[in-house]
Amino acid sequence: MRNNIVYRGSEKFVYEIREIVAIAQKVQEMGVPVIWENIGDPVEKGEQVPDWIKQYVIDAVSDNQSYSYSPSKGLLKAREYIAYERNIEGGIQITPDDILFFNGLGDAISMIYRNLNSKARIIGPNPAYPTHSSSEAAHADSPYITYTLNPYNGWRPDLEEMEQKIKANLSISGILMINPDNPTGFVYEVDVMKQIVDLARKYNLFIISDEIYSNLTYGDLEYKKLAAVIEDVPGIGMRGISKEFPWPGARCGWIEFYNREKDENFRRYTQALINSKMLEVCSTSLPQSVIPFVMSDPRYYPYVEKRCRAYKKKAEIAHHHFSKIPELAVNMPHGAFYMSIIFKEGVLTNRQALFIENEEARNFITDILAKEKFLDRRFTYNLLGSTGICVIPLTSGFNSSYHGFRLTLLEPDELKFAKIIERICQAIKAYIAS
Repeated sequence: MRNNIVYRGSEKFVYEIREIVAIAQKVQEMGVPVIWENIGDPVEKGEQVPDWIKQYVIDAVSDNQSYSYSPSKGLLKAREYIAYERNIEGGIQITPDDILFFNGLGDAISMIYRNLNSKARIIGPNPAYPTHSSSEAAHADSPYITYTLNPYNGWRPDLEEMEQKIKANLSISGILMINPDNPTGFVYEVDVMKQIVDLARKYNLFIISDEIYSNLTYGDLEYKKLAAVIEDVPGIGMRGISKEFPWPGARCGWIEFYNREKDENFRRYTQALINSKMLEVCSTSLPQSVIPFVMSDPRYYPYVEKRCRAYKKKAEIAHHHFSKIPELAVNMPHGAFYMSIIFKEGVLTNRQALFIENEEARNFITDILAKEKFLDRRFTYNLLGSTGICVIPLTSGFNSSYHGFRLTLLEPDELKFAKIIERICQAIKAYIAS
């Protein structure tokens, strides 16, 4: 080309959750049946959307208005319902004007970082969800800045490390929480959230809280959204219907602004987000239109709670099996439908391997591993070739300093799920011993 047309931070965009699909599909074509544990799509994994939710969608499709543009911020009835729901929960109060719809939270994440000053940085968790970490690193064309979620302390964040990094790096302007967390299933305790709010107030920062799994929590921990604890600190909450209804194909999410008027710089930033959305005209109308009907239906929260009980049961099964292997660090998740398993320091080497019976797949995986440096990715490729189970390595998939992998809790058949976990455990033992 006459000029360099490539975005300066483009090489920072990495999404191994889907990139590994290309490898797995080739293995599948070679005759190895693949068990897909890489993407958090409940529908694809076999969960059935209730007929009563589908009926609301059918009714909306029959309404001529669902084919028209919505206002740039989103349908007023949807925003009014969300604001009402938010306000009765307690904490910061918002209005429909504090809500901005997007075509999924991936769209929102992209716009949030795209509208940041390139010198303004957001510190986020390690392990990190790649859409956040890649978008943040790309906007600054610099490595992602992280605080540690400690697998040897129940995945709790290292707040001392967080403050040290905030003090040392004056470009840090905000703190990201993913709560419940993806990929770990960790839920931030209320006291920890309040300490993060205190840090944001102390250093004049804003907070982003990705709460796409906010109604998918289980266990004994109390869960609170950011709005319940943020007080006078500027912030952004992020929610959607992809995981809850579940309707990931709807691509429907929204962000909530907190304390816009408390800081002029933050107000201008949020206005830039609104203006950017106006340039796109609006988000998809149909899924917005059903939100008030579905979420106000008396069947909705009992339905979500039933799903959560199923995730908890499978988390307990997985925890039971993995925790028997002393070379692993294992924590019980309390939200979302993921679990991350850590190989303790020094357990993995570049000489370990699993036997791959399919010769074509064995040669294919061997060629890939010849250049592979990430130790946990070496394990996941061996696991894929040997058992057909597709999981995501943490180092390359989630910008993590820990060697491990993420799997989902989405398999609807509990017995089948238990067998998958048992196969992974058998493979881990064989791999470590090789």
